[in-house]
Amino acid sequence: MGKRVRVRFAPSPTGPLHIGGVRTALYNYLFAKKNNGDFILRIEDTDKNRFVSGTEEYIIEALNWLNIKFNEGVGIGGNHVPYKQSEREDIYKQYAQQLVKSGFAYYAFDTPEELDIKRKECESRKETFQYGISTRNAMKNSFTIEEEEIQKKINNNEHYVIRIKIPAGEIIHINDIIRGNVEVQSSQLDDKVLFKSDGMPTYHLANVVDDYLMKISHVIRGEEWLPSTPLHVLLYKYFGWENEMPLFAHLPLLLKPDGKGKLSKRDGDKLGFPVFPLQWVDPVTKEISSGYRESGYVPEAVNNIIALLGWNPGSEKEIFSMDELIEEFSLEKVGKAGCRFDYEKAKWFNHQYISKINNEELAEYLNEILKSKKINSSKENLIKICELIKDRMNFMNEIWDKSEYFFRQPTTYDEKVLKDKWNENIPSTLNNIVGKLKSISGFTSAEIENIIKEYIQVNNLNAGTVMTVLRVLIVGKNSGPELFKIFEIIGKEETIKRVEKGTKEFKV
Repeated sequence: MGKRVRVRFAPSPTGPLHIGGVRTALYNYLFAKKNNGDFILRIEDTDKNRFVSGTEEYIIEALNWLNIKFNEGVGIGGNHVPYKQSEREDIYKQYAQQLVKSGFAYYAFDTPEELDIKRKECESRKETFQYGISTRNAMKNSFTIEEEEIQKKINNNEHYVIRIKIPAGEIIHINDIIRGNVEVQSSQLDDKVLFKSDGMPTYHLANVVDDYLMKISHVIRGEEWLPSTPLHVLLYKYFGWENEMPLFAHLPLLLKPDGKGKLSKRDGDKLGFPVFPLQWVDPVTKEISSGYRESGYVPEAVNNIIALLGWNPGSEKEIFSMDELIEEFSLEKVGKAGCRFDYEKAKWFNHQYISKINNEELAEYLNEILKSKKINSSKENLIKICELIKDRMNFMNEIWDKSEYFFRQPTTYDEKVLKDKWNENIPSTLNNIVGKLKSISGFTSAEIENIIKEYIQVNNLNAGTVMTVLRVLIVGKNSGPELFKIFEIIGKEETIKRVEKGTKEFKV
């Protein structure tokens, strides 16, 4: 029997969750569900300087909205509590000291100012400073300071860090499910900081320790973490955990629509579409960034959109329910190349999902908007309206704009269209049509259509002209669903009132 599949989504609370992070969460969730495994939410909040208030709550709310359910982690607990790294400080310290004792890590006392001087010296020679194999013997650390003096500095609470000791001349192998075998020469790596004197680990140490202790079987994360993976592989080796090391899968980058560069947190509103699942209000600047939810996206559509940004099902099929995604997903079908975000395609996906929403459900959504505007309408009417307009909606928040004319008379008319169609005979034609409408008893769309079309035919009128003028007087513009069905829904009295009002008010 194989190892139980356990995966984690481990965001840092340094700002709102980017859509690339959502994709990482979704892929972890799909992989866990496909393999009857566990999906864990862990918050990696070791960087106190970059912590942003409200982010953790935002992440959980976003995952809940998208129905990406974790079965272990922050907020719900599990067998490996706590799931916030800031609450696991004592654990990391003992492992950092273990590495020092075994000779795989060392204390370094260089101040930020001293390191900055070294960097500038290298820059003046057009070199890049790297704290590692070639420089560590010229720095203030365990290689240049006596052990007694080191202990004295620690006891005096002097600033220090613990750095990994990268070996010389070693090839580090990474077996990546998506990228295959990756080899890295150890000389390319620097002695990264693992632990700081403030008692907090860096991402590298905390990540590896937590993944081991939480029995993570697969690490599925963004491509930006690939350069850090050789260091993580070394840590597994140094701790003696090589046999428990998870399998890695590094997901391709999400690119801007033009393919030029990574889709960043700053790109969304600048490019005209959200890059966050939910609206975000910066707690300091109060700057508002748009979200998919508030922009009128259906959560199922968002999942479908981002699932296909990197994963190829191997067929022409594009619309997938969550159950279908779980059934068909595999990491082997995730590509290496970056994926361009196509906003027009995202709109198309959302339209497909809206058009499939049950009319009763959509009617309830519309009714909530009507309540806020103190407008009453029967459930039966709302269901009919939603049936007519949903195929014209790309976003949920368009529902009022697409339906307002069912509840309110237009206050303005599309004058350009009316002027183009209006002639001296239009007022009398409209008056005659009003007379015909008054004679209808049932006022169904079929009856209305028969009487108006017969009148147009008998009087040899231009049907396009008459119908366009009627539509603008009823709706305010030359758009909308089938006109006779609009007549039926707003009713005889309201239809006649709008035609008469428009006939009187519009002057060429």
